[in-house]
Amino acid sequence: MAETLPPSSTDAAPGHFRRALTLFDAVMLVTGSMIGSGIFLVSADIARQVGSAGWLLVVWLLTGLITMAGAISYGELAAMFPKVGGQYVYLREAFGKLVAFLYGWTLFLVIQTGVIAAVAVAFAKFTGVLRPWFSVKNVLFSIGPFPFSSVQLLAILLIVGITAINARGVRAGKLIQNVLSSTKLVALALLILFGLFLGLNADAVQANFHDLWHATRSPAPGATGGIVPLGTGSLVIAIGMAMTGSLFSSDSWNNIGFAGEEIQNPERTLVRSMALGTAIVTALYILINVVYLLVLPLKGSPEAATLAGRGIQYAADDRVATAVAESVMGTAGAYVLAILIMLSTFGANNGIILSGARAYYAMAQDGLFFPSLATLNKAGVPGRALWAQCLWACLLCLSGSYGQLLNYVMFSVILFYLITIIGIFVLRRTRPDAPRPYRAWGYPVLPGLYVVLASAFCVILLIAPDTAEYSRYGLGLVALGLPVYWLFRQRLR
Repeated sequence: MAETLPPSSTDAAPGHFRRALTLFDAVMLVTGSMIGSGIFLVSADIARQVGSAGWLLVVWLLTGLITMAGAISYGELAAMFPKVGGQYVYLREAFGKLVAFLYGWTLFLVIQTGVIAAVAVAFAKFTGVLRPWFSVKNVLFSIGPFPFSSVQLLAILLIVGITAINARGVRAGKLIQNVLSSTKLVALALLILFGLFLGLNADAVQANFHDLWHATRSPAPGATGGIVPLGTGSLVIAIGMAMTGSLFSSDSWNNIGFAGEEIQNPERTLVRSMALGTAIVTALYILINVVYLLVLPLKGSPEAATLAGRGIQYAADDRVATAVAESVMGTAGAYVLAILIMLSTFGANNGIILSGARAYYAMAQDGLFFPSLATLNKAGVPGRALWAQCLWACLLCLSGSYGQLLNYVMFSVILFYLITIIGIFVLRRTRPDAPRPYRAWGYPVLPGLYVVLASAFCVILLIAPDTAEYSRYGLGLVALGLPVYWLFRQRLR
């Protein structure tokens, strides 16, 4: 097993982890992993689901509340177990190896790799704004019923390239992360300011805010049916379904925990970076949705020829941020926004790829994953785990669209967050005297609130017609890990 160094060390001999990540690096990893493509896209679908400006903002406020409650509570486990592997380790310590393996298995099969694939596909789609050759309609060849487009080609090249960079060491990965995360935070802030001071549209403000709470559901582009008013029960389900996109956009705040043994002063840095990072991103997300509502009308028609006519609901290819930028800055705005989103998705995938391989390494160290992944390369990173993650994420790029990948991912993500937060209560009872450098603020109320809200979200995804099939597939993938766990245990014996 690879030994680790004291917290003060920043260098190590070949084959060992290096404590190279400072608080600034960690915050940039959190924010950069969270801000990918979702915030620029998913508000269109949320607007179709809930049909009013008030409920659109409620969805993002609820998402911010759940995310902040999760991060603040989760910090107790991160400070207790600042080890490589993050959430896998927390689940192992609280519930044992079976639950931890099911998480790690699902992480590899769909959570981490699914997010990597979805974000890479989004990068490729926005590249198409600058170079129309990159389009899902530009099919290069087909293998039976499966088309392979230029978008999939670019997505795969992106994943391979970022993996190669991170295989050269954590310093290379963190440098890219710091530059790109800082750039997109500044760019997002500027987009908000431009929208507030230059893009204010009196007609959009009147249309969006004269009746904040009249909830309706509109069909997706290409779907049949008309606008449906929402009663109380159907509104609750609609909010839960809409939060699939907003929670996806706010996910990956936990990824810094995977690199626990590469962080300086991890007991303090992990907690601070997750709290600061999620607070920054939550504030930006709410503000940018306010800008969307001040610049574009929420309701629109998919057949309309103008930005105002299409509205937020039917922005071209759901690219709401692009429509806002074009409205404020003209055609040049669309190109500027496309470049920003390309930087954003590149940076997000860099952080997610850097982090995820550490969990597979920890699993392999426990004898619960392929033994070859339990090694570090000369640069002090789990190179083989990085390339295994790369291979599977590339295959997922061939499996479906951005929306399909998102639906497969989110049920499993929230389910394991929920179980992990329950682990705080379990460890308070089973290990009351264990050192806790940080104790969850607001315990037991805040962690309990997260458990209630996350449970409600999972139930809604399992019963709502648009998400039930994908969520049950996600649950099935978790269950599929049971025989795989047995096989690894047999090999270990």
